[in-house]
Amino acid sequence: MSNESSSPSTAAKPRVAVVFGGRSSEHGISVVTAGAVLRAIDRTKYDVLPVGITTDGRWALAVDDAERMAITDRRMPSVDHVVEGEGTVVLPVDPADRELVYTEPGSVPKALGEVDVVFPVLHGPYGEDGTLQGLLELAGVPYVGSGVLASAVGMDKEYMKRVFASFGLPVGPYTVVRPREWEKDPAAVRARIAGFADDHGWPLFVKPARAGSSMGISKVDGPDGLDAAIEEARAHDPKIIVESLLRGREIECGVLEFEDGPRASVPAEIPPVTAHDFYDFEAKYIDSAEGLVPAPLTAAETARVQELAVAAFEAASCEGLVRADFFLLDDGEFVINEINTMPGFTPISMYPRMWQESGVSYPELVDRLVEAALRRSTGLR
Repeated sequence: MSNESSSPSTAAKPRVAVVFGGRSSEHGISVVTAGAVLRAIDRTKYDVLPVGITTDGRWALAVDDAERMAITDRRMPSVDHVVEGEGTVVLPVDPADRELVYTEPGSVPKALGEVDVVFPVLHGPYGEDGTLQGLLELAGVPYVGSGVLASAVGMDKEYMKRVFASFGLPVGPYTVVRPREWEKDPAAVRARIAGFADDHGWPLFVKPARAGSSMGISKVDGPDGLDAAIEEARAHDPKIIVESLLRGREIECGVLEFEDGPRASVPAEIPPVTAHDFYDFEAKYIDSAEGLVPAPLTAAETARVQELAVAAFEAASCEGLVRADFFLLDDGEFVINEINTMPGFTPISMYPRMWQESGVSYPELVDRLVEAALRRSTGLR
């Protein structure tokens, strides 16, 4: 890949920087997602620049080779395997200058040209949680997906539920354990969770409050497994959330921003995963658990979950895309579990599959997201 390029003033095509990897535990699936986007994006319409973020936070030029970004022998790929050299990509924070600069040890910095839009396919903290979005806002660079607030709300399961409840959306029972509570008085936390279990029953799900892709989640059948589950969740986030088991069917629905506003896809159903205790990371990405698309719902159920998905998108002030996850309870009511502002985006992921079934192909989905970002200004303008 050349380290020099013309700016948009002379280029015929908008330049899209696909940014992926990152410092979170979801680094590998982000690389897989980037490979899928690079494979699908229309090269006749866009100039594409892959930028990988290593696990230690270095921004680096990446090879434009989707095949090297795939899962191999059940192992996740890494940015370290696809970067070019030891150089660093620098994004200026001057809104009047969108030019990326490439610096290499012992060499004069080289201009990479201006970027018209960033497609951040990062999952989890340091990418999906509003931190990267804030940097791009400072730099005045348009980007795909939700802004700072919606990204932060979509990452923090506690505040996500608080926002949804304030808008009248149905949420399930939960309790939150903050870092100082567990560190100061774990016995009191155990007692509180035991009381929560008395009200709602075992098993409980113990989760990091700010993580995705089912990382760090444990299903706990009784008090004896609680401490280990809390420590497993705290390995990903010092704040944890404890949720009751909701008995029902797992239903997902995609939301995509069109020119006239957000629309919902056909919903999908995640059937019980017999090889796993619940729909965890390996079931999603390694063993490729098959979802049912479209979900076998009645017309009324489909309309209701689509209505709730768009309502959740609007309640959290989302932009671009969202995958909304629900439980259809045994009594016929829907409860929203969470949203993902940058959901799994590989071709086998549920979000693209739902839109494929809704008449929007994967390449068209990528194009619509880039176009939506280009239409939108950054900041409060």
